[in-house]
Order: sequence, then structure tokens, then C-alpha cells
Amino acid sequence: MESDCLVRKIRQEEIAEALRLVWDVFLEFESPDYTKEGVEEFYKSIHDESYLSKLCWYGAFIQEKLVGIIATRNEGTHIVLFFVDGKYHRQGIGRRMFEFARSMNSSGKMTVNSSPYAVPVYHRLGFCDTDTEQVVNGLRFTPMEMK
Repeated sequence: MESDCLVRKIRQEEIAEALRLVWDVFLEFESPDYTKEGVEEFYKSIHDESYLSKLCWYGAFIQEKLVGIIATRNEGTHIVLFFVDGKYHRQGIGRRMFEFARSMNSSGKMTVNSSPYAVPVYHRLGFCDTDTEQVVNGLRFTPMEMK
């Protein structure tokens, strides 16, 4: 399946579709770990045009269908969104997107504030916790870094 996967920059007209994927995957896998406040805060963040316009968006496509997205900021050094459709979990698609995003970042360093659900995923990608889990506006996250 992974070999059929194309990873590329997401075009402006594809961002709405990417955000639908983000929200659907968040509701299925992440929201159970959050309070109502955290779910509302996440929803608000993915509808903040000013914030979203500053992100670099990459997507994984299988036969033209968007199956995953990764978005970064700070010239590619911080992962903001990283979601793969549940039907495609554990097939290497996330790793392919991560490697693609990492290749666009010349610093060699990456950080993320990982949701509880994704901590094991980031550990497998080589990230280390830099602090304990925190909660801000209902959003639970563990700060992590890869050098």
C-alpha cells in the first residue's frame, strides 16, 4: 500500500479537504483523551484562518485520495498537525509524510507538542520527550524533540 502512496505539498484548494480529514481523525482517535474544552479548542484552532495560513502543508495521496496530512510551521521545524486516515494506520504512510516534511527542513531539528494518542508514534519516529505532559486550554500534549 505504501508504494502506491504519493507525498507532496498540498495545494491551497485542497486545504479544506485536509482539514476535514484532520477533524474526522481527531474525533475518532484523539478526542476521547480530551475534555469538552480541549475538543472545542482544537476545533477553533483548525478554523483560525490567520494561524492556518502560516503553515506548510503536505499530504499523502493514494490514487488521488488524500489519506494523510502533516503541517509544519517555523520553517518546518515544528509539527503542528499530523493525521492519517484510520483505515491507513500502520502502513508506513505517516513515516513517509514525516520523512518528506523533514527533508523540507534544513535545520535537522524538529519539535512537536504530541497528543497522548500520538506519543508512541513520535517515539517510533525518533522523538524524545522534553517535558512531562501539559494541559493548555484543555489540550493535552507532551513536548517532544528530534535532533
